[in-house]
Amino acid sequence: MRRSLVAIPLLFTSVVFAQTPDIRAQQIAAYAVETYESAMVDSLRELVKHNTVAVEGLSALDNPAHQAFKAALARQAHRLGLDFQDHGYVVVIALGEAEKRLGVITHGDIQPVDPSKWAQSPFELDETSEPGRLIGRGTEDDKGPISTALYAMKAIKDKGIELNRRIELYVYMAEESDWGPLQEFVKANSLPDLNITIDAEYPVVTAEKGYGTLSMTFANQPIDTSQPYLSEFSGGFFGSQIPEDASAVIQHADNALVAQLKSQAKQYNNMQFQFDQQGNALQIQAKGKSAHSSKPDDGVNAISYLAALLNGQRWPNNAAGSLVNFINDQLGTGLYGDKFGDIAYADDFMGPMTVSPTVIKGVDDGVQLNINIRRPRGKTAEQLDVEINQALDAWQIASGVTLAARHNYIGEPFVQTGAPHIDTLLAVFSHFTGIQNPEPIAIGGGTNSRLFPNAVSFGPSMPGVEYTGHSEHEFISRAQFRLNLQMYTAVMVELAGKTP
Repeated sequence: MRRSLVAIPLLFTSVVFAQTPDIRAQQIAAYAVETYESAMVDSLRELVKHNTVAVEGLSALDNPAHQAFKAALARQAHRLGLDFQDHGYVVVIALGEAEKRLGVITHGDIQPVDPSKWAQSPFELDETSEPGRLIGRGTEDDKGPISTALYAMKAIKDKGIELNRRIELYVYMAEESDWGPLQEFVKANSLPDLNITIDAEYPVVTAEKGYGTLSMTFANQPIDTSQPYLSEFSGGFFGSQIPEDASAVIQHADNALVAQLKSQAKQYNNMQFQFDQQGNALQIQAKGKSAHSSKPDDGVNAISYLAALLNGQRWPNNAAGSLVNFINDQLGTGLYGDKFGDIAYADDFMGPMTVSPTVIKGVDDGVQLNINIRRPRGKTAEQLDVEINQALDAWQIASGVTLAARHNYIGEPFVQTGAPHIDTLLAVFSHFTGIQNPEPIAIGGGTNSRLFPNAVSFGPSMPGVEYTGHSEHEFISRAQFRLNLQMYTAVMVELAGKTP
């Protein structure tokens, strides 16, 4: 994914909107919802059952959960009368025999999940905890869109629409962890000349920020342990999630320090802090709000705010102390890297680069901090890498800390300028939502659009609505599920159906 809507001017110099969707597309969209809404929910229920998260050291080809998920897809495709091809990491489900093709790009793998944070199991579709919502891991990202696409194709098949493009639904099994196998698939296979990715936002996504990770290790080193010091600091679950939880342990925390921290904690209305004192050790548990790391403004970063709580003094530079000092010096609770040397920048269409600490973990030589960045066009990767390293060098000199290790991965942003079906997608979106004059947008996340010809993203999330994929409260509303079925059906008819 995905994501981070930027409501700023259109990328293109002009847009000529397509006409209202053909009456045939409207009628088949209505038929799809009237006939298959319940079946679509049943499809999602079956897909959510499979915990298709990546397992380190285990290929998706050897992962029983991934294989069971693909078997479920095969059963559903055959039941609906659709073609099914298993290419290992990629499954293709198709309708029609035309030489030209329309690609619909999705993924079947999911992000990690903490089941303790869910009202019911994240791998059982929860229809009761919050009426009107379908809750479960993958409901929005990306198993819900898969079920929607299947029943859009089924409705078109039912109505006997003659196709001038074969509709091909691509389901990739490692989008959240490893794009390598898909890149190999793309090199080895012919692809549709027209593609949409249903793994982002409406109305149409034509630009995606580049994903990056800044990783640095704060070394274990001796300090004076007779004064208050941080013996532990941890937080985060995975790299593309704004962390909801963080914790710290302070040794030799006297009454004055405890009172100061508790008083300061009251200033953070968006955070929950729990204090547990055992002897002279004080443990602080911080709870914020998880969100997709491409949309950091949708979350409350527990790592950042716990470090800010501890910013009343300079901590001795053991691993935990130097890490907290670094976060406060270079990141703070901001989202855009404004304190991090000269790295901050923005693009008029794609918006600002976001900079978020997402995972802290212990390693052999200290404590490792991973910072997720989402960067727009406007700087080269080489320039940004130089600026990051200059900032780290300057901080080490100023703080007297030598990082044990550091590594920067800086991905490229993606901008699509020539896709011929943008006007049609915008017209379908406008018709079914009632939103007038929609324009293409940029997002903070990255989808597989960048690997397919003439690809743009089209949903499933509405503009201005909080995206829940990658969070510990992922859901899709029933109303949005129905709306997506209408729009995907109409788009497939418009782009793949022969003109009567």
